[in-house]
Amino acid sequence: MKWIISKVLILTDYTPTCLLRSELLDNLLPKTTTFFGYARTNMTVFQLREKCHSYMKVKPDEQKKYEEFWKLNHYVSGMYDSQNGFEVLNNELRKYEQNYQVAHRLFYLALPPSVFESVTVHIRNVCMGDNVVIWRRSNLPYRSLSGQRDGSLRFGNRIFGPTWNRDNIASVQITFKEPFGTQGRGGYFDEFGIIRDVMQNHLLQILSLVAMEKPASCHPDDIRDEKVKVLKSIKPLVLEDVVLGQYIGNLESNDSDAQLGYLDDPTVPAGSNTPTFALAVLRINNERWDGVPFILKCGKALNEQKAEVRIQYRDVPGDIFDGKAKRNELVIRVQPGEALYIKMMTKSPGITFDMEETELDLTYGYRYKHLKLPDAYERLILDVFCGSQMHFVRNDELSEAWRIFTPLLHRIEKEKIKPIPYEYGSRGPKEADEMAKSNNFLYYGSYKWVKP
Repeated sequence: MKWIISKVLILTDYTPTCLLRSELLDNLLPKTTTFFGYARTNMTVFQLREKCHSYMKVKPDEQKKYEEFWKLNHYVSGMYDSQNGFEVLNNELRKYEQNYQVAHRLFYLALPPSVFESVTVHIRNVCMGDNVVIWRRSNLPYRSLSGQRDGSLRFGNRIFGPTWNRDNIASVQITFKEPFGTQGRGGYFDEFGIIRDVMQNHLLQILSLVAMEKPASCHPDDIRDEKVKVLKSIKPLVLEDVVLGQYIGNLESNDSDAQLGYLDDPTVPAGSNTPTFALAVLRINNERWDGVPFILKCGKALNEQKAEVRIQYRDVPGDIFDGKAKRNELVIRVQPGEALYIKMMTKSPGITFDMEETELDLTYGYRYKHLKLPDAYERLILDVFCGSQMHFVRNDELSEAWRIFTPLLHRIEKEKIKPIPYEYGSRGPKEADEMAKSNNFLYYGSYKWVKP
């Protein structure tokens, strides 16, 4: 007998339902899908819709499907530390599942660490009935890499493979920058800080994809096997290889938000030492990467929004250009605007023999003008519906990631390490640039890629 499956997505806390809009527009959602939001805030679906509306650009011909999407949404308010709310949630779910022999429930948890244990316990005790199949996935919230996704850039092109090693690469920098602060949610952010929020998961997962050996196949387990091998080759981080920062207000700015520092947020505990910026240098102790620093950098209230991988090649040996030749770089840009470009030196136009920096550029929005590029979380949730585990963290990956970062986090908390102040809208602490330079990453400041 063919089972009719009802998939129920449980959205908690601040996870925006609007991330799934494109799945509906592209007819990728199973017809029996229903969405339930569960959070502490007492609000209606209409209020949730109003909250999300500004982020959802709806074209005139999409209005009908937009309305259909919201009809699939429901909301239950309840506490995270009380079983009563989850009993109400479970009863509501059953109303929409009673016509099906089997119901598949996907729980998508966007929660602060302090309530994760209680929520998962209540879900286990209350929300798993006899006719319910639970889809369990560990969320891997890194932004999918254009070109690098599934290893196609490196393993599908002969031109890159032979130079992807310590003989040719000077350093690798993986960056995630945000041009805004905590925006009134500092109390939530203060529970974990920038290392747990971005570096330990987003950036470390990208590092493992960049550095892994060629897998036996494209099967998810083969890929994750190679990622784990990379993580096992990294020693635990020490404080001496880390720069921590916390943003302060820029009183000269015309932006009222920029005039406020992290500690000016009324939801942040007074005197908090929680870092809003971190740079860490990791080293992979294997034959391919021995001696190549991997620099992870992330922060809030910086000078731009950017997420990218920057692979910087070694200096040209036997320089005949009197030091004018700058390093080649392969850049995988995730945002703003997915792109892949190679920074290179060429002769400038004209009769003189001058050199300038330019690029070979694949900007996805320019090359694929008529295609919609899905959001990373749209891809992630669609992968769940399709049963693909390629972009999800496996238990041994998670264990290795915490092995690398836990000693550092414990020391920061035990010794109450004070972060270095940096101005809102700056590049971050100058000590971070100095550490990157001392680890073979050269920042010239003379070149900026311009999105076409």
